[in-house]
Amino acid sequence: MGIAQRFLQQARSSIQRVVFPEGDEPRMLRAVRRLKDEAVCEPILVGDAGEVERAAVDARISLDGIQVVDPSAGPDAARYAAMYVKRRGVKETVARRVVAKPLSFAAAMVSGGDADGMVGGVNSTTASLLMAAGLAIGYAEGVTTPSSFFIMEIPECLGEKGKVLVFADCAMNVDPTPDQLAAIAVSSAANARALLGIEPCVALLSFSTKGSASHARVSKVREAVEIARKRAPDLLLDGELQADSALVERVAKKKCPASAVAGKANVLIFPDLDSGNIGYKIVQYLANAKAYGPILQGFAAPVNDLSRGATEEDIVVVAAITAVQAQAMKRPAEGKNR
Repeated sequence: MGIAQRFLQQARSSIQRVVFPEGDEPRMLRAVRRLKDEAVCEPILVGDAGEVERAAVDARISLDGIQVVDPSAGPDAARYAAMYVKRRGVKETVARRVVAKPLSFAAAMVSGGDADGMVGGVNSTTASLLMAAGLAIGYAEGVTTPSSFFIMEIPECLGEKGKVLVFADCAMNVDPTPDQLAAIAVSSAANARALLGIEPCVALLSFSTKGSASHARVSKVREAVEIARKRAPDLLLDGELQADSALVERVAKKKCPASAVAGKANVLIFPDLDSGNIGYKIVQYLANAKAYGPILQGFAAPVNDLSRGATEEDIVVVAAITAVQAQAMKRPAEGKNR
C-alpha cells in the first residue's frame, strides 16, 4: 500500500472536519465531492453561497450532504469577529472586514472549534494563506515561525524498495537561524512519528561531517543541533552530517562511526531553502519519487497549502493528510482526559 492510500485509510478511521475556503473552484468542488462520498473527512466549503451553487451547477457536481458556509451570512461571522478582536486587539469594524474574507473565515472556523483543519491555496497565494492562519489560528506552543516538510516516497533507494523519507524545510524558510532550524528538526520528527508511524532518526545536513570543514554555515548547523537536543533530549538526532554520511551506512562507518544517526537517517533537515528545494526536486525527478507536500507545520491546528496548479487528486491527498494531522493533535488531549 502506497503512502497516499495509507493516509486515506487512516483519515477514514476517525472522521475530521476539514474546511476549504475556495468553495467555488471546480477542482475543489470535485475533490470535496470525492472526500464526502469516500468518507475521507467531513468537508466544509466556504464562499458566497450563490457563487458556490452556480459553480457546482456548471461543473455538474451535487452539493448534497456537503455543508456550505457563507462568510457574509449567519451568526458565526459576529462570533468570529469577536474572537479576532480578543486575539489581535483590533477594532471590531476591522475584525469584521478581516473575517468576511473566505481565507480568514475558514481559519476562524478552525480557531473556533467548528473545523479541525484547513486546506486552501488553489486560488490564493501561500503568503495570504499563511497570514490568515497565523493571525486567526496562531502557532503551536514554543513555535515562532511555521515551516514545512515533504514526504518523499522513493521506488528504490540504496537497495530498499518503497523508501520513505521526510525532507524539511523545502518550501518556506529561506535562511533559517539556528533556533529556527532546531524547531524545524523537532517539528519534522514529531510529524514523521505522527503521520508515518516511524521512529524518527534526524540528520541536520551540511557540506561538512563532524568538523570536516570549517565555515559560518557549518557552525549554524552545529548550533542548531545543540538547541534541538536541549528541546528534545530523547530525540535521535545528529549533525552536522553530509548527505552520504546521513544515508549510506558504508560511508557513515568511515566518516562518523560513533554517530547513532549516520547511515540510518529518515528525517533530513536542510540548512537553507536553496538546498532543500533543490534536493527534493532532484530526488523527485531523477529517482521518480512521489513528493507529498509541502505539508505545513508549526500552527496550533492543521493548515495546509496547495499549489495553484494542484489537481483534484492532490487536493484529496492533502485533505487526508490534514485529517490525519488533526487526529494526531487530538490524541494527547484525549489521553489526558481519561
